[in-house]
Amino acid sequence: MENSFLQVYNSYNWNDVKASILAKTDADVARALQKKDLDIEDFKALVSPAADQYLESLAQQSHKITQKRFGKTMQLFIPLYLSNECKNICTYCGLSITNRIARHTLSESQILKEVKALKALGFDNILLVSGESPTAVNIPYLQKVIQLIKPFFSKISIEVQPLEQDEYELLVSEGLYGVYVYQETYHKANYTRYHLAGQKSDFNNRIETPDRLGRANINTIGLGALYGLEDWRTESFFIALHLQYLRKQYWQTKYSISFPRIRPHEGSFKPNVPMSDKQLAQVICAYRLFDNDVELSLSTRESAHFRNHIVKMGVTSMSAGSKTNPGGYVTEKDSLEQFQISDERSPQEIETMLKGINYEVVWKDWDVVFAK
Repeated sequence: MENSFLQVYNSYNWNDVKASILAKTDADVARALQKKDLDIEDFKALVSPAADQYLESLAQQSHKITQKRFGKTMQLFIPLYLSNECKNICTYCGLSITNRIARHTLSESQILKEVKALKALGFDNILLVSGESPTAVNIPYLQKVIQLIKPFFSKISIEVQPLEQDEYELLVSEGLYGVYVYQETYHKANYTRYHLAGQKSDFNNRIETPDRLGRANINTIGLGALYGLEDWRTESFFIALHLQYLRKQYWQTKYSISFPRIRPHEGSFKPNVPMSDKQLAQVICAYRLFDNDVELSLSTRESAHFRNHIVKMGVTSMSAGSKTNPGGYVTEKDSLEQFQISDERSPQEIETMLKGINYEVVWKDWDVVFAK
């Protein structure tokens, strides 16, 4: 049996971790803020209630580290939803098979129309997204899509159902750059409350997916949880623990963390544990101090006001002008959205905002260019 994060995860208890975070003191936070290299206990302190009053110090340090590592740059990407077909029953998601909505998977001609529209906006960094339907969006389909759009983009990533190592290896050989796979919640005991049926209901398979990606030599692995399902402080700890494990195991791979908060969708699901803007800012800064080099990515789920103010606090990647329905840019504008976006500004408006605070907009991943 190959090593995997599941073995590390099983050595922790959710309730014990939560209690440990809540027990952190002002002294623990102050000590963490003075250290250059933080350990997992320091991270607990930075996401604890005791750190609430230190947000200004957190933000200043996060800003300083981000400027040093990334400069005053922001990488922009755009999601292209390939399909809203899904075989899972997930209580929080608009694509759940229980929602009686029209399903659609983009054809090659529709994909090309969408791609040409996105290129006209300036994008060179695309994230292909779909519901989890191994019949509609299978390996031959994904392989063909990557082949089809490779001439248009220097960086192609996917957010689809978990695949096997050999399947990832095949897609990497075709030009796949990164894979984003969110655990949604690291609370194993409650995981089945949200994932009632389908492949996604297999907690162990999902949590081991980044290991399969690491062994497949993917360039970038994206991690995250859906904030609003369970305690956000404890979720953040397990993401940090997962990142720490992956860094040691697959040290040549790059990593990204995203911060999706529950948004309105078809069906109805209100957050069990709401997370305020201030708390999300605290988490983003904590990750930057914990891992100086990790990409921190923020989507258009968040408001324009929040995204404007978080730019200088550690985020290095943002989506812009997003549509969360298949064909939403050109061919099928009225198809079902997975969730409602909040920041509806165009890519050009985002670019203007960033340039207004003297940030450089990066439309492509230069590492890919230099690697050729």
